[in-house]
Amino acid sequence: MSTAVVHYTAAAVTDRGRKRPSNEDAFGFSVENGIFLVADGMGGAAAGEVASSLAVDEVLTRMSNRASAMEPEIAAEQAILAANQTIYSRAQQNVKLSGMGTTLVALLAMDRNVWVLNIGDSRGYRLREGHLQQLTLDHSLVEEQMRLGRMTAEEAARSPLKNVITRALGTQSQVSPDIFALDVEPGDLFLLCSDGLTRELTDSQIELLLGADLPLEDLCARLVAAAKKAGGRDNITCLLVRAALDADVRQ
Repeated sequence: MSTAVVHYTAAAVTDRGRKRPSNEDAFGFSVENGIFLVADGMGGAAAGEVASSLAVDEVLTRMSNRASAMEPEIAAEQAILAANQTIYSRAQQNVKLSGMGTTLVALLAMDRNVWVLNIGDSRGYRLREGHLQQLTLDHSLVEEQMRLGRMTAEEAARSPLKNVITRALGTQSQVSPDIFALDVEPGDLFLLCSDGLTRELTDSQIELLLGADLPLEDLCARLVAAAKKAGGRDNITCLLVRAALDADVRQ
């Protein structure tokens, strides 16, 4: 008896929001290679756009050309470390790009196995049977203070330091991503997003919006529209990845 294979479909939408003059977010994915990425750049002038684009391009290229014998999560981690070095070196060579960096959240899917990797405060979520679960931990000052019990959620929301990132790609010569290994069930829906979404919408609001029976691109558009309506103070990027058995695959 043959075993049903899990396949993945994906869609993404990005928007500069209502306040920012440009969009420093970037996304990319290759369903064929099972790699999905969202990055949120930072830096003066166009440096943030450069950093996020470099991160996505470098990781996609390396994951598309990875050696088949290498463990998938090791290959993804090495690709992210290479992206860090590329961004850091570019910033060292060009004074206009000095200090640039980017967050990155990545999903690597291989049949019924998924790995989520992240640096910074762009997040990964899984919606399973209507319940939304945050998979990643933010690398931000206020979130780390909350995890240590030194700050409440209300204090974090009011803190003038809530935009301080404690880990980013390209700002230092060395960096390590968090890696989370997960099992997959048909019907699972994964969300990768920049903080332009999560600063405007609560997890319960995101869960409700993802509950609609719509194509992935329409779901992404709903999330972005809701975040813009709630304020749209930052760039907003949503990337959705759906797991399904062969007979159930749909966009």
